[in-house]
This record gives sequence, structure tokens and C-alpha cells, in this order.
Amino acid sequence: MKILIYSPLFYPSVGGLETIISTLAHEFTYQGHQVKIVSQTPATNSKIFPFEVIRKPSLQRVFNLINWCDVYFQGCVSLKGLYPLIFVPRPLIITHHAWYQRVNGNLGWQDYLKKFVTRFATNISVSHALAATIPAPSSVIPNSYQEDIFYEIPEIIRNRELVFLGRLVSDKGVNLLLDALSQLKSMGLSPQLTIIGSGPEEPILRQQAKDLKIIEHVSFVGVKVEHELTQLLNAHQIMVVPSIWNEPFGIVALEGIACGCVVVGSQGGGLKDAIGSCGVTFPNGDVQALTQILFNLLQNPEQLATYRNNSPSHLLRHQKSTVATAYLEVIEAAIR
Repeated sequence: MKILIYSPLFYPSVGGLETIISTLAHEFTYQGHQVKIVSQTPATNSKIFPFEVIRKPSLQRVFNLINWCDVYFQGCVSLKGLYPLIFVPRPLIITHHAWYQRVNGNLGWQDYLKKFVTRFATNISVSHALAATIPAPSSVIPNSYQEDIFYEIPEIIRNRELVFLGRLVSDKGVNLLLDALSQLKSMGLSPQLTIIGSGPEEPILRQQAKDLKIIEHVSFVGVKVEHELTQLLNAHQIMVVPSIWNEPFGIVALEGIACGCVVVGSQGGGLKDAIGSCGVTFPNGDVQALTQILFNLLQNPEQLATYRNNSPSHLLRHQKSTVATAYLEVIEAAIR
């Protein structure tokens, strides 16, 4: 099968969608298909891929590529990338990873148009919550995680209680986690919290921890990546993902589960799909519910063991090859 992927942003641009597209392109190639990626991101080095990456192609080159492919694949709707299909029809596959709306939740004309486009495509959504917002039928295929980076390391002692991993911005709800930590202290528990990441809210969060008199129980360790991050996650019992906004999915939860953490996360959006049976969810923004869940887990280690025992079967459907195979089944059906 000849698969043409349109991804306006691609390596060396770094982001969640770029990583997902790269992973799928690699897996499609490994499973015997011909893949080419069209991107508007210029190259800054000579990194070699097992597939061709065409950057900033001419109009003629785009039409040649459309003629070449059996199927045209997009990661989220890119309106600028759709016009060639008007002249050279090909099956259109769109995988949805984000809400089509403005930051304030309203819909702009672009959002209405993107949703309209889904009626003419074969759609794949990364969570059931996201699929429910697509006006056309959509298969649900969850995201994968990097199992070669995130895994359990048995020799590391899991002697730290709580960890947060993510950008330090208001939407991620770290302030709620600090409030919960303060309430736990009043209930007689003083777990240690490690905050991994950076962002504009860090000074505010540090001050909040001081004001709540829990600063000695909170460690801001900055950004950690790859093996260092994996080692740090392996030292913790519970990952908390207290997002205030509705996450479309939540790969960070998979990374925590893969490293042996039980995940406690907000239940709005698609995060509950990522957590599955490997943790507990609470209503977005509900500090009391978050506090009670953490109290119960910290007081009952056998509950943690039960959730951890569910992780192998949960992670199996999130492996890169498994996810790619599910995509290919949908793509092949669309071509037929």
C-alpha cells in the first residue's frame, strides 16, 4: 500500500502530534508499506528516516505525490492540505487528536469547516470523548507510547509517593494537587510530591507550596527526559494528572503506567481512556475528591498492587505495532 501522510509540522519540530505521526510512519514502513510524508517544516540536519520526507514541495510535486499514493492520511484536519484532493480524488483518512474549537471553547469558522470535512473522510479518534465530537462516524484507536523508553526497572526502589509530569501551566491543575497535599497533611499524611516539568506557573506554584506550609514535601526537579525520566518515574507509586481542562487523550498516563505507577487523573475528556483499569479518576477540578482518592490509595497499598496488576493487558493495546496494525486495518477497509 502507498500511504501519503500530510503533516505540516514534522521533525525537527517537536510536539505530541509530530511524535505520533513519526511513530505511525515508522510502523507502517516496518509492516511493509510504502510511506512518504509531506511537511512544511524545513530540515535543519541530515537525520535519516526509513521513508521519504518531502519538505515544502512545489504544487506540481504535490500533485505527483497524490497521483502516486493509494491513500491520503492527515493527522488532524489540515485545511491547507486538502485542496489537491479536489483535482485528484483519493481515499482520505484523518486521525483526530485534538478538539476542534477555540481556546475559550467557542467554535470559529475554521472549526465548523474542519468538522464538515470529516463527513467526507474515514475518521479515527484517539478517545471515545473525542469521537463523540466528530459529526461523522469515527473509529476509536488509542495512542501508543514509547515502550522502548518507558518501562519498569525492578532494581529501583519505589519509595516516593506522588509524582506530576507535565507543563507547569494553569490548565494542568498542579495548584489543585498542592491543595490536596495540604489537605492530606491535615488528615495526618505527609506524602512527598515530585513535580517534573517547567512552565510559566512555576513561581506561583512554589509560592503556593510555601503558603500552604508544604514546601518541604514538594520537589521541583525541572525537565527530565528519556532514561533519566524513566528512572525517576520508577521511584514513585502514584502519578497524578489533575488537568482542569478535558485532555483529548493523555499519553503521560501511559508513560506512568508503563513505569509502574498507579495513575490518578481527571475524568473529563479522553484521559480516562488512557488510564483504563490502571488507576482512578475524579471530576475535573474537584480537590475534595482528589484528596480522598489519594488518602485511600496511600492508606491501602493492596489497592495499588491491584491496579498495577492490570497494567500488562492495558499496555498491550497501546504498543506501537498494535496501534499501527489497527490503523492499517481501517485504511485497508477504506480503500476497499
